[in-house]
Amino acid sequence: MKQLIADCREMFVEQAQYRELLYEMTRRDLLIRYKQTIMGFGWAVFMPLVNTAVFSVIFTRVAPIETQVPYPLFAFCGLLAWNFSASTFRASVGSLTSNAALVTKVFFPRELFPFSAMLVALVDLAVGSTVLIALMAWFRVPPSPYIVLLPVVVVIHVVFTMAVSLFVAMANLFYRDVKYIFEVVVTLWMFATSVLYPVTSLGGRLGTLLRLNPMTPIIDGYRDVLFGGKPPDWLSLGAAALLSFAVLFAAWLQFHRSEFEFAERI
Repeated sequence: MKQLIADCREMFVEQAQYRELLYEMTRRDLLIRYKQTIMGFGWAVFMPLVNTAVFSVIFTRVAPIETQVPYPLFAFCGLLAWNFSASTFRASVGSLTSNAALVTKVFFPRELFPFSAMLVALVDLAVGSTVLIALMAWFRVPPSPYIVLLPVVVVIHVVFTMAVSLFVAMANLFYRDVKYIFEVVVTLWMFATSVLYPVTSLGGRLGTLLRLNPMTPIIDGYRDVLFGGKPPDWLSLGAAALLSFAVLFAAWLQFHRSEFEFAERI
C-alpha cells in the first residue's frame, strides 16, 4: 500500500513539474498537423461533415431510422464525439515508438506523449463544436436546459480516452502489431457505438451487448444534455465513469511502473 501511494504521488508530482513540456508538445503537434495546409483547422470539421452527409443519405433515404432530432444533427454530434477518442487512440498507439530518440535519451514522464495527443484532439473537438452549434441553429433545435451537465460528460469522456490511450501506447511498444489490430478495432468499435444510430432501438442479445459498450452512454450523454431535453442515463453513465476512472488508474500506474523498460523495447 505504501508503494502504491508513493507511485501515485510521484505520478502527479511529475505531471505538475513537466506541465510546460506538455504544453510545448501539444503546441508542436498542432503546428505539425496543420502546417502548410490551406484549410488549417477546417480539417477538424471536414471529415465529420463529409461522413455526416454520407450517412445522412443512407439513414434518411436508403434505410430510414427514427431519431429525436434531424438525423444530420444526430450523426454529426456522434461523429464529433467519437472522432475525439478515435483521433487520440490513433495518435497515441504509435506515440512512443515514433519518438524513440526522446524516449531513450531524455528523462520526462513518457505519458506526456498520449496526453499531448489527447489535448490536440480536444482542440479539434472544440473547433468542431462551433459547427455543431451552427447545425442546432439551422435545424432550430434549442439547447437543453441540462446543458449545464455538459462538463460532467466531457470529463468522463476525457478520462476514458486517456485510459485507453495509455494502454494502447504501452501495448504497441511491447507488441508492434497492436497498431494494425487496433485500427480494425477502432473501425468496428464505432459501429458498435451509438454514433450513427440509436443503440436503444436494438433489442435482443445484440442490443444488450452493445449497451455494455462504455462509449455508448458517453455519446448518448452528449446528445441528452445538448438537445435531448433530459438528463443523461445516470445508471449507464455512472457505470461508464467508474470503469473509466478505474481503467485510467490501472493503466497509468502500469505505464509508470513500466517506463524503465521502454528504452530497451524501442
